[in-house]
Amino acid sequence: MSNANELTIAAARDKLRAGDLSAVDLTMACLTAMDAGDTLGAFVHKTPEIALEQARAADARLQAGGAPDLCGIPLGIKDLFCTKGVPSQAASNILAGFKPEYESTVTAKLFDAGAVMLGKLNMDEFAMGSSNESSCYGPVVNPWRSDDRELSPGGSSGGSAAAVAGDLCLAATGTDTGGSIRQPAAFCGIVGIKPTYGRVSRWGIIAYASSLDQAGPMTKSVRDAAILLGAMAGHDPKDSTSADLPVPDFEAALTGDIRGKKIGIPREYRVAGMRPEIQKIWDKGAEMLRDAGAEIVEVSLPHTKYALPAYYVIAPAEASSNLARYDGVRYGHRAKLAAGDGITEMYEKTRAEGFGAEVQRRVMIGTYVLSAGFYDAYYNRARKVRALIKRDFEQAFAAGVDAILTPATPTPAFGLGEMSSADPVEMYLNDVFTVTLNLAGLPGVSVPVGLDADGLPLGLQLIGRPWEEGELLNHAYVLERAAGFVAKPQKWW
Repeated sequence: MSNANELTIAAARDKLRAGDLSAVDLTMACLTAMDAGDTLGAFVHKTPEIALEQARAADARLQAGGAPDLCGIPLGIKDLFCTKGVPSQAASNILAGFKPEYESTVTAKLFDAGAVMLGKLNMDEFAMGSSNESSCYGPVVNPWRSDDRELSPGGSSGGSAAAVAGDLCLAATGTDTGGSIRQPAAFCGIVGIKPTYGRVSRWGIIAYASSLDQAGPMTKSVRDAAILLGAMAGHDPKDSTSADLPVPDFEAALTGDIRGKKIGIPREYRVAGMRPEIQKIWDKGAEMLRDAGAEIVEVSLPHTKYALPAYYVIAPAEASSNLARYDGVRYGHRAKLAAGDGITEMYEKTRAEGFGAEVQRRVMIGTYVLSAGFYDAYYNRARKVRALIKRDFEQAFAAGVDAILTPATPTPAFGLGEMSSADPVEMYLNDVFTVTLNLAGLPGVSVPVGLDADGLPLGLQLIGRPWEEGELLNHAYVLERAAGFVAKPQKWW
């Protein structure tokens, strides 16, 4: 089956179990597509030998019967996940040559379920970015085009989004600290879910901001997201923030019935300067859910306007602390030293050479807001705002709202280089609809619902109650079916 790489996880699972397709053939189709898609810059460390070895093991497991849902399914793994013996650089020069001697909990769970790793995927350096332009490997190019421009796939999980949208793999892992799954999913016309904080283990995932980071699936459909999330989720004793809760059958929750459910539309998300096409698709999404039997109500999340400033204090502060360990002493890059240089010079030169401009900027901001005299003025104040944002959502859900519908992004995909201006705040504003969920620890999913006037995908975001990813995915499933989004990027690579 030459176009097997275009299958969804659910369709491939059925063909594999029926014996209509082998895991080796499916993997070969993806490896061929991956090599043909080098122009996109999505895969940065290819692992064909590992993939074929895992595929052969999956075929044996399938023949024996009783194989898990992901058995034989080829995936791309974001470069933030540590994979044993395979480069895991977080797209940073400071981790050049680093090959972990251990496996992240998420990838270990995926491999135990029989999944196949095609390789590691490009991303913004240390997950800091919204355009996948801060990577040491160079930018990723969005498979979608409206003219001759190369478009951003979003970030930080831009390689994951581009690989899934371009059918280089059946699905991919992503991480989301302020929208890094949902924004690229919207830009590339795929589904991306950020689970509740603590639903998926962070152990073995290179940290950016530990109280905000959460891993999740990036897939071609809501059903695929449910299948992949079920394999990724679960309690992990190695992660102190991992929730000791049972993992529901997320796929079984996709009933398609939301009659009587209450969907909130937050008035504060109607931001100044929002494009009319974003407002139109948002209104259309609300109408689709109303037609499916849901009640649409307006809700207020009054502290939303403080979310971006609070996020860009808290996240850099945690990054400053987390990235202090990269100093050239034990692993990764070490600068060449001049005669007379001591350990201080080694630290300074190594970090100056190893970290890119955006990472340096955020580390400096974080160090500043944590410094004596500014800790209370910035960091403690941001923590208080975070608590108020969380309370806003709690009050909305306590009033009976089952899910909240918002845009996923304020714009469709923009051109590479267009946001790389002297003012980084212009790029940060791309996270305006997504950062609130990370601050509140809530689950959110981006679903493609239509195209703009230039033929680029637009996504809507659904926000759910904590630990109720099953119900959230069911709302997304209804929206997906009503929208009927089947568009694919025209292959130019």
